[in-house]
Amino acid sequence: MVDVPVRIGTRKSLLARTQTTGFADEFERHNPGTTTTQVFIRTTGDAVTDRALSAVGGKGLFTKEIEDALLRGEIDCAVHSLKDLPTELPHGLALGAIPVREDPRDALVGMTVEQLRQAESTSTVGTSSLRRAAQIRRAFPAATVVDLRGNVDTRLRKVHDGEIDCAVLAFAGLLRVGKAEEADTILGPELMLPAPAQGALGIEIRADDERMKRLLEPLCCVEAEQRVTAERIVLATLGGGCHVPVAAYAWREGDVLHLTARVISLDGQQMVEAKSSERFGAASQLGHRVSDELLNMGADRIIQSLLKEGDEHRG
Repeated sequence: MVDVPVRIGTRKSLLARTQTTGFADEFERHNPGTTTTQVFIRTTGDAVTDRALSAVGGKGLFTKEIEDALLRGEIDCAVHSLKDLPTELPHGLALGAIPVREDPRDALVGMTVEQLRQAESTSTVGTSSLRRAAQIRRAFPAATVVDLRGNVDTRLRKVHDGEIDCAVLAFAGLLRVGKAEEADTILGPELMLPAPAQGALGIEIRADDERMKRLLEPLCCVEAEQRVTAERIVLATLGGGCHVPVAAYAWREGDVLHLTARVISLDGQQMVEAKSSERFGAASQLGHRVSDELLNMGADRIIQSLLKEGDEHRG
């Protein structure tokens, strides 16, 4: 019987290709005799580079076209940065696996935190993330945040060429493309709480594809699944997607799962933060409890204000 390669859909950026190659290697290692092939798909997020992501509108800017290919049967699974994947998947699709998670923290490239504190009034900090921008404005109110689009190499080049003084990038991305040394400071959660599911991959499949479910089972990481489940419940409950600076970070200590989440206004002036813990295995309960605490503290008012601002800006 001739082996039919498993077709893996992904974006064509360096980071996406690197992540997918790493996944494919692990997939083949756990499934001897099974081969893979990569199918590169251009998404809306890749095509629109002249506007901030928050101004483009819609959900799944980096995933929709890949999901459409999966639904049409053109690919067998898709590798996503899970933080880019909407919490509500299209009918007929499901998460088949969440592999071992990479470091979820953010990194400051081009300056250290101490250098930024000393020179913040003349510093420009690049990011395309509202979450990062809001937290930078809160921690360094005199710094100027500028929109920074492009792949990892493009963002690093703009720092090296002096177009901006520094940039905030996901440390996981730097690690995966072999550029961890570019990070001048790894930003702790107290200063820069990560995006829900940052550093994790989500392997999306057709919900009725029993073969892919079976092949992916050895790659599932229970700890990663529990952590990102708690984080993504916060995002799903609060809503807003990329238009709202929602941050959430869960970590495990023994048999206990901890979760911290916050919502911040774009100017960094308003912030609500909630923390709680639960037994490991109860990620859903933990995520809902923290979400409820945030709403009781006024997160919904911040979110509605942000969404109104976004609608006016896009209009």
